[in-house]
Amino acid sequence: MQIESKNPTVKNPAAQFAGDVWLDVVAAPHTDDQRMTVANVRFAPGARTAWHSHARGQYLRVTQGVARFGTRDGNVLDVHPGETIYIAPGEEHFHASAAGSFMEHIAMLESGDDPSATTIWLEHITDDDYNGH
Repeated sequence: MQIESKNPTVKNPAAQFAGDVWLDVVAAPHTDDQRMTVANVRFAPGARTAWHSHARGQYLRVTQGVARFGTRDGNVLDVHPGETIYIAPGEEHFHASAAGSFMEHIAMLESGDDPSATTIWLEHITDDDYNGH
């Protein structure tokens, strides 16, 4: 058993995020047979990810603010603190904060068989995507 030191907060890269988004790793694999990564992610108002998918899916637990999650079919869901959303393996989606609201969620995902393909990043979303049009 061990207490792990806090890693520095990092700002997520503009190639994959629009607006200000910060990440704190909570847990990461220690050995080759471990797959789970957990992170606390904070979004400034209106900040958003680019389209992306995860090889093994992802769980996101909203802890503060209002989150927006969208899929390629134009479906956009607003998710509130205490609610968890599950994104299936390979489903292209985005996460964002609602306009005018900071948002924080806990992201939980497992590494893919090929760790470099755990998350596949795609193009940035449009304002129409964000608004569900």
